Amino acid sequence: MSLAVLYSRAQAGINAPLVTVEVHLSNGLPGLSIVGLPETAVKESKDRVRSALLNANFDFPARRITINLAPADLPKEGGRFDLAIAIGILAASGQVPREPLGDYEFIAELALTGELRGIRGILPAALQAQRTGRQLMVACDNAAEAGLVADIAVFPAVHLLDVCAHLAGTRLISAHVSSGDALSDRPDDDLADVRAQHNAKRALEIAAAGGHSLLMIGPPGTGKTMLASRLPGILPPMTEQEALETAAVHSISDLGFSASQWRRRVFRAPHHTASGVALVGGGSQPRPGEVSLAHNGVMFLDELPEFDRRVLEVLREPLESGRITISRAAHQAEFPARFQLVAAMNPCPCGYLGDPGGRCSCTSDQVQRYRARVSGPLMDRIDIHVEVPRVTSELIRSAAADSTVEHSAVVRARVVRARSRQLARSGKANVGLSSKEVDAQCRLSERDNQLLEQAVNRLGLSARAYHRILKVARTIADLSGSDAIETPHLSEAISYRRLDRAVTTH
Repeated sequence: MSLAVLYSRAQAGINAPLVTVEVHLSNGLPGLSIVGLPETAVKESKDRVRSALLNANFDFPARRITINLAPADLPKEGGRFDLAIAIGILAASGQVPREPLGDYEFIAELALTGELRGIRGILPAALQAQRTGRQLMVACDNAAEAGLVADIAVFPAVHLLDVCAHLAGTRLISAHVSSGDALSDRPDDDLADVRAQHNAKRALEIAAAGGHSLLMIGPPGTGKTMLASRLPGILPPMTEQEALETAAVHSISDLGFSASQWRRRVFRAPHHTASGVALVGGGSQPRPGEVSLAHNGVMFLDELPEFDRRVLEVLREPLESGRITISRAAHQAEFPARFQLVAAMNPCPCGYLGDPGGRCSCTSDQVQRYRARVSGPLMDRIDIHVEVPRVTSELIRSAAADSTVEHSAVVRARVVRARSRQLARSGKANVGLSSKEVDAQCRLSERDNQLLEQAVNRLGLSARAYHRILKVARTIADLSGSDAIETPHLSEAISYRRLDRAVTTH
């Protein structure tokens, strides 16, 4: 029978649906046709495969070759099916055995010489292959990434001849051995590098412990960007599932994934000229944007009011749901987008509102217009607003000589303990608590209830802001090791709604 059936994987967003490659040789005029909704790059694979087989000294069958990529209604793109098609032709023509084909999934592009080239998005394919129990045959360039998945045998091959020799049992390929767990997730940037700014460091610690979003307001040069870049280093270590999700998103992106970044929290800082598509993703074949590339990490928006208002509005959905759906005429893709938002802005257009030297000349109307560039609904979704004031040279010198300054590792230990309390209590970080969970886990005394009601009425806060204050207070209590929210915890949480207060100048 001149028929061979083997398996590969397509790419559909962050998923890797199974593709069954059926190769049939029949009588008739010699030719090769590929069916099953192939894109241009897939159609061109017949020329790559033909040259690869001939240059590897195999016989290219002078028969009618029909290749079906099933399911037929799933779009196929890229060169990832080259290896499967080549092996299928060899198996159908009797040049390699058919028996072992069902144990493997073949994903690699072929060079004209027969060498195997890596493809984008191998990690989602490896995750899906692991669930089916099949082994994975890939190019050497993809071995380290595919090997991050536990309980799957990954066979890295250099050349088409190596794959054929392995299937024939004459020269077996050694399975790849992963060393991903040995990689360190220690941050390169230490919180101890930031001099003074104790209030901002405290807010950063609270944000890390509860997964809260954070807005820093202060004049230029006060360390806002420096503080934001230290946040990944004090976040809890990534779980295996979080690490795989993050790596999978990067694997399918144009950036690709490096095994050296395994288990490291991502820090993304898009420029304020970025478009909405750059932030949420898009394209004719949808690709992840910045919100997805920051999944399980930090996205920092510097100069927040300088972003286009319509661009900022697209952040509202992923901030609430942790996912983003991109719809196109022929495709729809859903990407994870559970990121921690950190933003920074100046207090006024000139940046020096409240400066003791009187450098600011902005009026109240100018300040209001400047802040109004960020919509109320988006500002409502930011849990913590903290001021980052200008630091004097005397304070910088005294901070440099301070031997009690805390390193990221010390702060991270407190964050991990607080996060552990949250996971034990509700199975999630405090930022993800539902309204019912807030009512059950963030109960206040009668006196504290009155304090919160006064703050809500005086500041004109929404119901969302009300619940976010309670979540932040719950995180502060967790950091202090308290089972109940006490008055100091609630007072500190209320103080982090700075932009809800009226604007005052000089």
